[in-house]
Amino acid sequence: MASKFEKYQKRRLISSYFSVVISIGLVLFLLGLLGLLVLNTKKVADHFKEKIALTVYLKDSAKEVEITELKQSLALAEYTKTATFVSKEQAAEEHAATIGENFMDFLGYNPLQNSIDVYMLADYVSPTKLEEITNEIMTKDFVDEVVYDKPLIALLNDNVKKVSLWVLIISGVFLFIAVLLINSSIRLSVYAKRFTIKTMQMVGATKSFIRRPFIWKSVRLGMIGAVLALIGMGVVLYYLNLSFPELQLLEDKILLVALFVGVFLIGVFISWLSTFFATQRFLNLRTDELYY
Repeated sequence: MASKFEKYQKRRLISSYFSVVISIGLVLFLLGLLGLLVLNTKKVADHFKEKIALTVYLKDSAKEVEITELKQSLALAEYTKTATFVSKEQAAEEHAATIGENFMDFLGYNPLQNSIDVYMLADYVSPTKLEEITNEIMTKDFVDEVVYDKPLIALLNDNVKKVSLWVLIISGVFLFIAVLLINSSIRLSVYAKRFTIKTMQMVGATKSFIRRPFIWKSVRLGMIGAVLALIGMGVVLYYLNLSFPELQLLEDKILLVALFVGVFLIGVFISWLSTFFATQRFLNLRTDELYY
């Protein structure tokens, strides 16, 4: 009978430890994913900004040497990522492929203009800076017009600010929830041994002596849960990098290492802190209060 009871208690203990590890691992995994989102919010926003083109339309009277000089100066400008010359013939072909028919057959001539598509670095994609760049380019006599999507850029910049703010707020809330969930899991684990804690205290064991094994056990469980979370984060990050190589998610190795170390330390610290207060609570209870 005693053997069966001991096996039952052992199974309950293992089940309790398993629940704590899974709870810690899942919470830290989600917290880590949110951390990855925070680190890459600007990078994702910059990626979309650099897909917006500023198009410089050239007059038909523009000389080839003037076009070449302008293209080179734009390509070398501090705000430029890439600059591509698009001839009126190439533009006509692309337009015909888009609409599915050759419009020049009806018009008898090509109404399009030679142009240069300038893709900007993300830091320069703002209404103010683009206006300054446009005014600078328009000083050229052979430039007919400079066009970019003003409403889209204004909307993109506004949304980036809003998203960044909300991501930070959600991160704070989620960190608070993570602390509560891990704390609850560990408190339940310690609660199952409240009678053992009180028995040790009644035979003269000091509080620090009683707490020590509980804290070390919880810290080890926190480490295991944190390692599981880091493995999950690594897998997700690997597949995201394969799916979106242009975002270069693995480029900032120092930040990634700091995030992984931070998640691990958070798991260990919360486990230690929760166990400390949980054991302290049961150490301060009277014997008759252990049944409530």
